[in-house]
Amino acid sequence: MTLKIDLTGHTVLVTGATGQLGRMMVKTLGECGASVAIHYKNSEKKALELMENLKQNGTDACTVQGDVSSLHEMADINSQITKYLDPPDIIVTNAVSQIFPWETVLNEQIEDYENQFKTCVLHNVNAAKIFVPYMQQKKWGRFIGINTECIIQNFETQSAYVSGKGAMDKILRVLAKEIGPDQITVNQIAPGWTISERDRKKHTEEQPQYTKDVPLRRRGTDREISNLVAFLASDLASFITGTLIPVTGGKSTL
Repeated sequence: MTLKIDLTGHTVLVTGATGQLGRMMVKTLGECGASVAIHYKNSEKKALELMENLKQNGTDACTVQGDVSSLHEMADINSQITKYLDPPDIIVTNAVSQIFPWETVLNEQIEDYENQFKTCVLHNVNAAKIFVPYMQQKKWGRFIGINTECIIQNFETQSAYVSGKGAMDKILRVLAKEIGPDQITVNQIAPGWTISERDRKKHTEEQPQYTKDVPLRRRGTDREISNLVAFLASDLASFITGTLIPVTGGKSTL
């Protein structure tokens, strides 16, 4: 018997879909037969390009715009989706605001902690408030949060990032218990430093200083992360919930 990930009949929303990881998630989920809502905040051109690529391959898709840290705008994102597609029953919370450079706790700006709280914590809370009620009516749903190996490492200068992602982890673990009776699973993926389209263009896939501590002696790829997203979105993962799964080649483990 050959196992196949088939998401036909489902609608997935990927937030931050125009980012490096988001682009591959959109492509992979479309290949599995899902209809895809491509969320962006500012990168409209890239979102439209992704949508056209999906449609050329026979996938139903639309683009949606909004600030995921705003409950009002998250509700509007839902309204945008349902103009073109069925309500989403698979949510992938991938969007996050990037902070650069990272600083020590004593030097990190207070605004950076607030920024990460909004895009990691409120983002997921807003998505749950807006999209979970439909899943509860359907008695089926998937909520997949994209976290980071940094919450396992807790290295110097990571405090703003891991404070947001760490709180996201706890909220989604609680959410898994609260909505589990409705047959909705809530899981998280914690990628390591992942090879993406940017690396392939710049030929920066090899990072020996990083991979020397990875048991598999290489970096993971955006496709490998997206494959796990597709698995967790499917009925193959129907009895997995409340987890955070590191995809780090063994570098960061729980």
